Amino acid sequence: MMKMGTEYSTISIPKDVKKRLEKAKGNKEWGEFIVDLYNDAQYQKSKKAFDELANMLTDEDLKTIARSSKEFRENFALR
Repeated sequence: MMKMGTEYSTISIPKDVKKRLEKAKGNKEWGEFIVDLYNDAQYQKSKKAFDELANMLTDEDLKTIARSSKEFRENFALR
């Protein structure tokens, strides 16, 4: 739901693209739908990067990272 006083803008897209997007958005407002698409894209990018990094690390690397993280949490204190 858009807040009162929200300014709007228009964007030009090919009609066939708009038709596909309208079908996908269903009853959502355009703003909400586009933000959801953006959030999904960001999540997928992050997940892909994480998976690629995880595939580069060995089991020993992962154990070392977990141990180091645990030690940091146990020894962390605000001054």
